Amino acid sequence: MAIENGAWIMRGLDWNDPYRIRSWQELIRWVDDVGFLPLFRNEIDGFSAEEHTFGPAWWSGDPEQDPWEWRQLIARSGQVAYGKFFGKKAGFISKAWFPHFANWRRDGYDFDSRWDEELASLRQKRVMDQFADKDELYSFELRRLAGFGKEGEKNFEGTVTDLQMSGYLLIRDFRQRQNKRGQPYGWPISVYATPETLWGYEHIASAYSVRPAESEELIGRQIRQHFPAADAKALRTVLGGI
Repeated sequence: MAIENGAWIMRGLDWNDPYRIRSWQELIRWVDDVGFLPLFRNEIDGFSAEEHTFGPAWWSGDPEQDPWEWRQLIARSGQVAYGKFFGKKAGFISKAWFPHFANWRRDGYDFDSRWDEELASLRQKRVMDQFADKDELYSFELRRLAGFGKEGEKNFEGTVTDLQMSGYLLIRDFRQRQNKRGQPYGWPISVYATPETLWGYEHIASAYSVRPAESEELIGRQIRQHFPAADAKALRTVLGGI
């Protein structure tokens, strides 16, 4: 994604290119194959959904062709994880690879253990506490319940992004609000959940027996296998820190 003459330009494939991804289901299958995939173009050549879709279809609003709409359908499907996992930017992780991602980014800590070891902030604790008895929350509900707002805590977006980067939260869906009569209105809003709610604790913790540094190396090896341009420097930049 780039800006040219004040307009967003998407760097994708031609409509007739045989390698173009043509549906959200096809994109899920590719994520399952490669394991990790940022949404937008980045420092690693080919390592994005953008570069393998039809550029002019973005933000068209057509769920059949628009990858921006696809991300909502993919998140809702629960077949792969969607969230801000890559340098605080959005992308996808397969179910098979998410345990290694969580093991690396969590450094072996469940969130309660991270809090007990004083490695998590109070803001993060207030957010994660809301999922003790709720499977999912609209972003506006989570903001209110966790005490963010004009008179409360600041930097809600930064806090939930850091929790996604650390493997504790993901975006489970995008839904419209509902009025008192149960009718939807407005733009679709992010719905947050924990990976454990989506796929179960046993699956998410299945790589905990592996050293976090080894999970990191396995992730790098998997990405380099499919995207040879992913040298060490580019990987650090795209994957980002936590």
